[in-house]
Amino acid sequence: MSGTPHLSTAIPTLSAFEDAAATLDGVITVTPLDHSKHLSDVLGVPVHLKLENLQRTGSFKIRGATYRLSRLTEEERARGVVAASAGNHAQGVALAAQALGIRATIFMPLGVPVPKLLATRGYGAEVILEGETVETPLRLAAEFAARTGAVFIHPFDHPDVIAGQGTLGLELYEQCPDVETIVMGIGGGGLVAGVAAAVKARAAVDGRNVRIIGVQAENAAAYPSSLAAGHPLEVTTSPTIADGIAVARPGDLPFEIIRELVDEVVTVSDDDIARALLVLLERAKQVVEPAGAVGVAAILAGKIHATGPTITVLSGGNIDPLLLQRVVAHGLAASGRYMTLQIPLPDRPGQLARVSHLLSQAGANVIEVLHTRHGQGLQISEVILQLSVETRGEEHRAHVIAILEAAGFTPRVLAD
Repeated sequence: MSGTPHLSTAIPTLSAFEDAAATLDGVITVTPLDHSKHLSDVLGVPVHLKLENLQRTGSFKIRGATYRLSRLTEEERARGVVAASAGNHAQGVALAAQALGIRATIFMPLGVPVPKLLATRGYGAEVILEGETVETPLRLAAEFAARTGAVFIHPFDHPDVIAGQGTLGLELYEQCPDVETIVMGIGGGGLVAGVAAAVKARAAVDGRNVRIIGVQAENAAAYPSSLAAGHPLEVTTSPTIADGIAVARPGDLPFEIIRELVDEVVTVSDDDIARALLVLLERAKQVVEPAGAVGVAAILAGKIHATGPTITVLSGGNIDPLLLQRVVAHGLAASGRYMTLQIPLPDRPGQLARVSHLLSQAGANVIEVLHTRHGQGLQISEVILQLSVETRGEEHRAHVIAILEAAGFTPRVLAD
């Protein structure tokens, strides 16, 4: 995938991206580029965060949706539009349709995050909930379009959508002309395809090349196997917190562009993503949804190798507060800063106080305590003590366990 690509006719031209940028001027927000000292220290080169989580509707999707709808004919606008999305594309289409006076119907999966659902309805779209993953809404939306004549607005597999998303690439290059590497998430591929094409075309004018690295959630990673096969493949996905990029099959058009222009695709685990969200909250003070944090996750997990100024795109910030609460707890555990222990104890006075004293000596802060005589495998003279404690990282976590074991206890760390 690396090297100087041969640009095919499927790839939008620089003038197409510039036309999209002119159309979107005054509609979208030019989001900030924020330097991250912490990630720079991790990667060893300057790292900047593109704060697209601060974009209107909370994600980059407003770019492609608005440009796609702006190019509809009057006859097409009169027929209305239909889309399918796990949330961000839905909001983009709904807001763009509202601004242009177009009727919009959006199919969304049943488990869609509540903020995304409420925002989509708030922009005036009719929302129909159906299916466990985005594949079902995509099928239903296509059937709705065939049945009613509404124009189907695909989330990633259309040249106008890709051109709209690519305006982000023009912004990146203008804000950081010496950028050498750009890291961002991949779902269907519309954003990466657009940014890669726009940035490489713009950099070529200056006689430069910029490396583009795509990141997928390992539980929904259709691109590595598809790129190896040379054509889009549908993969079986597993649940992932990065619902916004959980796409089982690459888009045909994005795939062709990514195959030619993207230099590398890597994957990250849900644990990696949870750690990244925690770092972004603590170090960058940014609220980001899991799909928007995969670039940071890849940097923290050691999956990215860069030699110069690097940008990672925080592509969306629409996270359900309840999910954020769970993800933060999971991120703390994955970072060695929180753990739940089960400790069998003799059923006699003073044992709880003894454990508490040992934890105090170890500097671990107790958050929650459960003391019970009920449990499988317990002897009549035993109880189970379950403790949730705060620790300061993996070394401190191991130190706490070692102190308990040295005192004769057999703590068991529960799965996070």
